[in-house]
Amino acid sequence: MALLKHLKVINKHKYHVTRLCFRCGLYKQGILHDLSKYSPIELATGAKYFDGTRSPNGVERMEKGYSEAWLHHKGRNKHHWEYWVDFGLEGPSAAPMPMCYLIESFLDRIGATIVYRGKDFKVDDPLIYYNRTRPYYIIEEKTDEILLDLLNYLANSDIDQTIEYIKKEYVNKTK
Repeated sequence: MALLKHLKVINKHKYHVTRLCFRCGLYKQGILHDLSKYSPIELATGAKYFDGTRSPNGVERMEKGYSEAWLHHKGRNKHHWEYWVDFGLEGPSAAPMPMCYLIESFLDRIGATIVYRGKDFKVDDPLIYYNRTRPYYIIEEKTDEILLDLLNYLANSDIDQTIEYIKKEYVNKTK
């Protein structure tokens, strides 16, 4: 039963992000978004740790100290900032995220917030969450700057206006 509930959440999230990507002209990102969530390792974690209020990966991390599903997921999905972190002799460093993945990352935050907050979703929720978790991020400066710009724009407008802003200011830079 938990697996079916988890699949419902995944499908709902993918639907929202795909729809938003398509509205921005990012058809490839919309189609490919989070397909690894349907892989055995990520589905197994979803079924085992599903509670309906947050990512099962976080629950797995609390129990084990790490999340196998998350390690699998972030290594296959370029819209996560963690994908762009490299580790060298001088420690971790962040590479710039290409614009198409940066926009997908922003839209992913909206989709996740819509799913987990439901009818309580507010346009400033993704910014609030980002600001709360951002001190732990290893994210390239310009990537962070653009992501903050989009989150702030959304927080001070609405989704429709933000989509238009993305198309006007950023979509031509997706290559």
